Amino acid sequence: METQIRGFLSQLGIEQVNNGATSGTIWHSTKGKPISSYSPADGRLIATINQATWDDYEVIMGRATEAFKEWRMVPAPKRGEIVRQIGNRLREFKEPLGSLVSYEMGKVYQEGLGEVQEMIDIADFAVGLSRQLYGFTMHSERERHRMYDQYHPLGVVGVISAFNFPVAVWAWNAMLAMVCGDVVVWKPSSKVMLSALAVHKIIEKVLAENKVPEGVLNLVAGSSQYIGDDFLADRRIPLISVTGSTRVGRHVSKIVGERLGRSILELGGNNAIVVSQYGNLNMALRASLFGAVATSGQRCTSTRRLLIHDCIFDKFTDKLITAYKQLRIGHPLDAETVVGPLVDQDAVKNFVAAQQQIVAEGGKILYGGQVLEGPGFESGCYVVPCIAEVENHFKIVQEETFAPILYVIKYKSLDEAIELHNAVPQGLSSAIFSKNILETEKFLSHEGSDCGIANVNIATNGAEIGGAFGGEKDTGGGRESGSDAWKAYMRRQTNTINFSTELPLAQGIKFDAFDD
Repeated sequence: METQIRGFLSQLGIEQVNNGATSGTIWHSTKGKPISSYSPADGRLIATINQATWDDYEVIMGRATEAFKEWRMVPAPKRGEIVRQIGNRLREFKEPLGSLVSYEMGKVYQEGLGEVQEMIDIADFAVGLSRQLYGFTMHSERERHRMYDQYHPLGVVGVISAFNFPVAVWAWNAMLAMVCGDVVVWKPSSKVMLSALAVHKIIEKVLAENKVPEGVLNLVAGSSQYIGDDFLADRRIPLISVTGSTRVGRHVSKIVGERLGRSILELGGNNAIVVSQYGNLNMALRASLFGAVATSGQRCTSTRRLLIHDCIFDKFTDKLITAYKQLRIGHPLDAETVVGPLVDQDAVKNFVAAQQQIVAEGGKILYGGQVLEGPGFESGCYVVPCIAEVENHFKIVQEETFAPILYVIKYKSLDEAIELHNAVPQGLSSAIFSKNILETEKFLSHEGSDCGIANVNIATNGAEIGGAFGGEKDTGGGRESGSDAWKAYMRRQTNTINFSTELPLAQGIKFDAFDD
């Protein structure tokens, strides 16, 4: 495995010490305090990054604002061609980049590959989108007038990504922003900066070969010590896209809102699956397992709650515990591993504290919850995924614990299940397992799930890029990825053209101020 690790680091151009800022093809000599990336898999130092400082940021922003003036005038299909080549370049480096994501963040190897595939998929989506940035034509009330709306590039888009998806979140934003004519400044999580550096090292060849203006795709890898609230308050950035906790989202929203800027907020989830007595229980079991333990419960779409009909509660819970006992926990680069480590020891502390609060509030730990020690678990980041029987109103259940804790809750009727489902502050993803069309249609109706994503016989996580991704309530209300999410990256303009020799006013207003 040591040879494997050295191999993909070498392929990606990751050195022992790396600079943390680039404006596309030019890497800037950053002199911020070094930050070291340690793998939660084995606790080893991977590499070090000299952080980008505010001075570096100012240089990058200067390049970005100048690049936008040129990039916005490149025809959208030609911008799409650059994105197509970026997608192909990512295909070439899928295995080494996926391996780094897995090793630096802790998600298992298959999920690391899957995250890079998401980048490729959104690039493909954006290529097609580059020929479909459509507006609409409306009929004017005035004779010989044409009225329509169109979309213009917005400007510099700031992207702040979280540790759990070190590279895909950037791609969701950057690929759409590029074809829309925007430029991007990326501030990655301090916990996974190497993955961000690797992405830029991969794509710089495409940018250079196509003579893309310096400053279209930019990276500033610096902690909030150097690049923090000033980034959010920067009026040169009309749109900030942030993936993080609800607490972070409130902070971002306040600062960006004060300058009347735009924000796309992808925040916390408290996602539930309703398991009906009319559902396919084997499918529900597999979905619950994947939803709860994939990425070690560190997805915003992870399944946190199972609402199980009381007539099947004991049967289903017993099967769930049996399935949990078969989970293979281990090194994320081991192909046999199903559950990797949490991202760091702080996450482990939160995992342990949450269980203590569950018990204190009257809940019961049905399975798991231990912190693993011994050979193979020396990093201190490995835990046994936990199942707990609780009541929905518990304070700890109302919060999002970013760890593999699955709450099981009984319900007696679908109305009660929907009420319990919606009775949390968050509103990201949801699902119901049922073969009863009356139940499934009600769950998807106006009186059903209040989440931005609602599924039938599918897990809460693993969303496809073709649909708009995002949620409601404390999840932030933003949308990224597919459908018409591209409109958030552009400014809308209504145009009216008078092709007559008269000047009629709207609403039939008469204004005869002077004679010809």
